[in-house]
Amino acid sequence: MNALPAWVLLRRLYPVAAFLAGFVWDALTIGQRIRVVDFWRLGAFLLGAALLTLWLARREALGLTPPEPDRSFAGRCGALAWQAPYLLLQFFFGGIFSALFILYFKSSGHLGTWLMAAFLGALLVGNEFAGERYGRRFTLTWALFALNAILLFNFALPHALGSLDPLWFYASTAAGVVLTVGLRWLAPRRPGRIAPAWGLAAILMLAFSFDMIAPVPLVKRQLAVGLDFVQERGRYAMQVERPAWWQWWRDQASTVHVPEGGRLYGLSAVFAPLGVTAALEHRWEILDSGGWRVVYRRPFQSTGGRDRGFRGYSWVLNPPPGDWRFIVATQDGRTIDILRIRVERGTPKRDKLLDRNFD
Repeated sequence: MNALPAWVLLRRLYPVAAFLAGFVWDALTIGQRIRVVDFWRLGAFLLGAALLTLWLARREALGLTPPEPDRSFAGRCGALAWQAPYLLLQFFFGGIFSALFILYFKSSGHLGTWLMAAFLGALLVGNEFAGERYGRRFTLTWALFALNAILLFNFALPHALGSLDPLWFYASTAAGVVLTVGLRWLAPRRPGRIAPAWGLAAILMLAFSFDMIAPVPLVKRQLAVGLDFVQERGRYAMQVERPAWWQWWRDQASTVHVPEGGRLYGLSAVFAPLGVTAALEHRWEILDSGGWRVVYRRPFQSTGGRDRGFRGYSWVLNPPPGDWRFIVATQDGRTIDILRIRVERGTPKRDKLLDRNFD
């Protein structure tokens, strides 16, 4: 059996290498905080994808065909030149998907939003193996372009306007589809169908109504419950119970002991970009025979720009034993994060307590 040429092996490994390199780069540069330069970079990727899509449509309208296979240097250069638009389009879509996956994952705090982040992750992986299908199947190209544009605008518009009003989600979703429709209208002979792009927009709006879209551009930082809360000179601190040794993924124990007549405190830190003001709330809910019941709700305003997140705290007095949820959410009902705990009556042991500071 003849060994495959080196350039063929490199071509087959390109999707995996591109995926890993792009994901690692975005993980290191995006997600800790959201900067204006991130939006400019992703906007440049979207513009590049638009121009390449128009070029591929023009090439198809002119009836151009790929060069015949040729092992000569000139033949290989010709094949690479033909393939280059597909690879660049793949790179631009992958760059947007990678960044948005990280940002949406950072903003996810419950099952519905995690499922949406997983959907983006699946698209990110699938994009790396799509290859020439973008040029051959323009319906797929329009659908993915619309999804990229919608998700990017969902981030950028609230950031630009400094508001998290749900109206901006619907406006940015419509803007992404309209941009895609306009791009197809400019494309020679208007190849492919645009209906799937409208379908994606409808699915995203439905997911938004079911609280499955993370409240971007907010990013959760910390969420904790405990006793003996202290606030002094800009320092927030409280005591939390140490998790069991095998619960390495938890910051605190899932069971909290509260003495009779004591207070159970909750503290959250949520990052918002500079210039964004968000109306947030803490909700304390207990599970009873009728399901989750709200015991206490505390609204407050957050101001963006603080790297470690805007901090808010609340408490419930003498919480009865049972299953509880401490929730931080926007005041219009979008969930940012949920901490589930079991409250038991009693005084926690000293050696089980940890002092946590929230700078």
